[in-house]
Amino acid sequence: MDGKVLAALERVAQSFRVLQWQEAREHRLTPLQLQLLVRLLAHREGLYASQLARTLGVTRATASEAVTALLAKGLVERRAATGDRRRLLLSLTQRGREVAMRAAAWGEAARAALQQVPAPERAALLLFLMRFIAELQRAGVVTVARMCITCRFFRPDAAPGTPQPHYCALLEQPLAVESLRVDCPEHQPAVA
Repeated sequence: MDGKVLAALERVAQSFRVLQWQEAREHRLTPLQLQLLVRLLAHREGLYASQLARTLGVTRATASEAVTALLAKGLVERRAATGDRRRLLLSLTQRGREVAMRAAAWGEAARAALQQVPAPERAALLLFLMRFIAELQRAGVVTVARMCITCRFFRPDAAPGTPQPHYCALLEQPLAVESLRVDCPEHQPAVA
């Protein structure tokens, strides 16, 4: 069965690559440039180039090359970080934000297909994927996974059998499966 699961995940990954290529081509971007814009859209405070490289699983040189192209296209800007003027944060320009918002729509076809799956199955899928990503992170395949389930504040199954079975000790509130985050800015890795 593992082979079938991996084959199914590969098909999903392939469909995502096709959708990203189509969207990137429409905006005259590479798929990596598209991913950088969408990632920056999710982090309005900005990110360092090293953070972008780490979260996308590319080298700093590759990320730097993509950032240079986005700077030249006027989609990204650099600004000094608060407290350390030597470090430069990357953020979207207004035009970059507009392009990123349109480009983020690459997943609409997948989102529409996902809506056809019953909510309980989607919740189970989310938990499975988060656990799978966490295992890939432990194996060193995924470098950054700031998910609830890998956070020191996460308490799984704190209230089993309830609509909000999990608990976040940082927010001091119960969490439903659909409230779990795949990329949480407050994430602090759990101690193994």
